[in-house]
Amino acid sequence: MEAADGNQDSSEETKQTAASFKAYLMKNNTKNNLNLYDHLTRLLIKLMDERPQDVVDVFEDMSHDVKRGLFEQKQSTLRDLQQTTAAELLAEQQRQLFARSEEADQEDELVDTPFPNVNEIGFYLEQAGVGLGREEMQRIFLALKQLVESQSLQRCRFWGKILGTQSSYIVAEAEYREGEEEEEQSTEDAGEEEEREAVTQENEVDTLPQSTFKSPPVVPKEAIGSGANKFVYYVCNEAGLPWVRLPSVTPAQITVSRQIRKFFTGKLDNPIVSYPPFPGNEANYLRAQIARISAGTQVSPQGFFQAGEEEGDEEDETPRDSYEANPDFEGMPVVEMAESLSTWVHHVQHILQQGRCTWVNLAVKQEEETHDEEEAEDREEEPDEPEPEIGPPLLTPLSQDAEMFNTPPWSSKISSALTSQHAIAALRSNLWPGAYAYACGKKFENIYVGWGLKYAGEGFSPHVPPLPQKEYPSGPEITEALDPSLEEEQALKEALEVQEAAQEEMEESDEEEEDDD
Repeated sequence: MEAADGNQDSSEETKQTAASFKAYLMKNNTKNNLNLYDHLTRLLIKLMDERPQDVVDVFEDMSHDVKRGLFEQKQSTLRDLQQTTAAELLAEQQRQLFARSEEADQEDELVDTPFPNVNEIGFYLEQAGVGLGREEMQRIFLALKQLVESQSLQRCRFWGKILGTQSSYIVAEAEYREGEEEEEQSTEDAGEEEEREAVTQENEVDTLPQSTFKSPPVVPKEAIGSGANKFVYYVCNEAGLPWVRLPSVTPAQITVSRQIRKFFTGKLDNPIVSYPPFPGNEANYLRAQIARISAGTQVSPQGFFQAGEEEGDEEDETPRDSYEANPDFEGMPVVEMAESLSTWVHHVQHILQQGRCTWVNLAVKQEEETHDEEEAEDREEEPDEPEPEIGPPLLTPLSQDAEMFNTPPWSSKISSALTSQHAIAALRSNLWPGAYAYACGKKFENIYVGWGLKYAGEGFSPHVPPLPQKEYPSGPEITEALDPSLEEEQALKEALEVQEAAQEEMEESDEEEEDDD
C-alpha cells in the first residue's frame, strides 16, 4: 500500500515536472516573439515530411532553414506600392496640357488666336466676385488650346461650367466648320432610314387593323448654324480629359426641358427619368439647357454689335439672326452701364414657345401631306391660319425683360466705387442664377457657373395647421348616462310617488284655505 502511494506521488511529480518544462519551452522570446516548443514542432514536421539521410549532420541546417522561413516575408526592404488615386490619374492626364510641341518651339507667327485670353477673363471676373480660381482657369485655358488644335476650330471660347451631383461639365462654345452640316445630316438621314425600315417590317408582319389617329406634326429642327443650333458645344468633366461634342438640339427637347427640373450627374449617357418624358439622355438635356441659358443671358454693351446686312431681306418681317462687330464702338462709361440696364442688349436670338428661334407654320406642311389623301373629299370648313409667333428682335435692351415671381431679371453693380476710372461694370442674372457678364471699355464677356436650372420662385411653405378643437362640454344633455338597476328604478319610483303625494296635499290645503276665505 505504501509502495502504491509512492508510485502515485512520483507520477504526479513527473507530470508537474513535464508541465513546467513544457511551459518553459513555450516561453516566447522578447525579440521575435517565438518559442522553442513551436520551433521544435515545425522542425520535427519538416523531418517527417522530407526524411533526409544523415539527419544528425543536417539537423542544424534544417533548423536554420525553419527559422529563416519565418522571416522571408519580412526581410524585403522595399515598400509596398501605393494604389494610384483619382487625383494622381487626373494629374497624369493634365500633364499633357503642359507639354510643348516641337512646332511651338519655332517662332510664333503674329496671327489672330481662335480663343480668347482666359486668364484675362478670370482677372476681370474676380473683380466681379465670380470665378473658378486662377489654377483652374489656367488649366481650362490650356484645355481650350488643346481643343482648338485637335478639332481645327476657327473660333472657340469658354462658355462656363455646369455643376453636377457626381462631376461637373466644362463647356466650350465654338463655331461650326464647313462640312459638319453634311456629316451630321448624313448620320440623321441614316437613322431615319433605319426607323422607316423597321416600321415597314412591322407593318408587313402585323395584320391587325391600324389606328386612324394622327399624331400632331413634329416641329422640325433648325438648320445647323442658325437659331438654337448656331454654335457647337464641347464638354469635358475636367480640364485635360477628352472633349465630347454635344449633339444639336431639337424643339421637342427644349419644350420638355422647360417643364422639368433635373440635376446633372456628370455622365452624358445617363437617362433622364421625368414626366413628361424627355426625348434623349443627359447629353441632349445638357444641350437644351445650354441653348436656353445662352438665349436668356448672353448680353453685350449697346453699340458693340450691329445688325448684319443681308441682301434681299430688307422686306422680310422675320427677325434677323446675324450681327457683326461695330468698328466705330468706342465704349461706354462704366458708371452708366452699372446704373442702367438700357446700356446692355441681348445678342442671342430669343427661343419661342415652339422651341425654335424662327417660327415655322406647321399647318402648311400638314396640308401638303394630307393633300394627296383627301383630293376626293370636299372640305366643308377650312382650318384657321395660325398666328405666327414673333419674339423680341435681336439686340433688344435688357430694360424690356419681364419680371418673374416679383423678382427683377437683372442686378448690376460696379466693382469699385473708390476707383471708378479703373472699375468694371458687372451684371448678374436673377432668372438664371450663375450667369454673369462684365464690361470694361471695349471688352466684355459672359460666363455661367451654376447648376443649369432656372429660378422657380421661393420654396413652397405650407400653412400652419389650425389649433385642435376643444372637447365638448359634459352635461346631462350630452353625456350618456348608464342604465339604472332594478333597485334604483324602484327607489326612484317611490321617491316620485312621495313627491306627487306631497304636491297633492299642498294643492288640497291651498284649496281649503281659499274656500274658508
